[in-house]
Amino acid sequence: MRALYPEIQPFAVHRLRVDGGHELHLEECGNPEGVPVIFLHGGPGSGCNENHRRYFNPARYRIILFDQRGCHRSTPRGGVTDNTTADLLRDMEQIRERLRIERWVVYGGSWGATLGLLYAQRCAERVLAMILRGVFLARVRDLEWFVDSGANRIFPEYWAEFVGAIPEAERADVVSAYHRRIHGTNPGERLAAARSWSLWGARVTTYLLASGTAGGEDNEKIVCEAAIETHYALNRYFIEENQVLREIGRLPRIPIRLIHGRRDLTCTLESSWMLNRMIPGSELSIVEQGGHLAGEPVMIDALVGATDEIAEELS
Repeated sequence: MRALYPEIQPFAVHRLRVDGGHELHLEECGNPEGVPVIFLHGGPGSGCNENHRRYFNPARYRIILFDQRGCHRSTPRGGVTDNTTADLLRDMEQIRERLRIERWVVYGGSWGATLGLLYAQRCAERVLAMILRGVFLARVRDLEWFVDSGANRIFPEYWAEFVGAIPEAERADVVSAYHRRIHGTNPGERLAAARSWSLWGARVTTYLLASGTAGGEDNEKIVCEAAIETHYALNRYFIEENQVLREIGRLPRIPIRLIHGRRDLTCTLESSWMLNRMIPGSELSIVEQGGHLAGEPVMIDALVGATDEIAEELS
């Protein structure tokens, strides 16, 4: 079974000023002359970490990672003004131009896979290959599965706790209820709502490893991540309903690897299966014992295998 590549440090770190007062954290790792690959983190709202560099052979890849607007080391932290999907797609092009890259591999998981698909549909000539994990199609049904009518039937006791944090009169629209509190002016209410939102998400995504918890993390981080996640969810991810599938024909004819855990209860396997049926030549790897998280050993094995295969194909 494949493991992550050894820990590495960036050979360059940049701060990229973009519009709306945002400044992005951007780093490059691996081989400056290698195959460029951009890593798109999930969330929306999380950010990159040192393990994300390790899914790629550092001798073969020029690994580019950035924290999306308002995320992690990008500033303003938690900022939702001028923070839409269209903004993120423009940021990717600014990064590519700043680093003088003609074409690159696009790697994304969960929300990062959504963003990668939208980017490839918009900038098809800039994409060499794609590696997508746990695809999220950002349809109403995909959001509802997570917050309203799907995962709640598998985790009923956790769901009761999640919706119990808001008044019964507001439970018909859970996303709006949480958004109002997390984006409100009462610091105590903001934190309580953010912790409850985060705890529900953690319990669903980490169930194969351990019960998720929102404790022990820095409060600012919890609030900022929940602020961006609910901002995107409330606005239906700033894309039209079913946009990714409707515009599937705009994808370039390139190597596309889809990796999805059979036991993923955050983003269900149906999404990657549908994409595989609709994209000629794409390859779907179903990881039978895998869930949603890229850090599960079986998922690491599949993802590192995919990046190795793509590097070989492009060499």
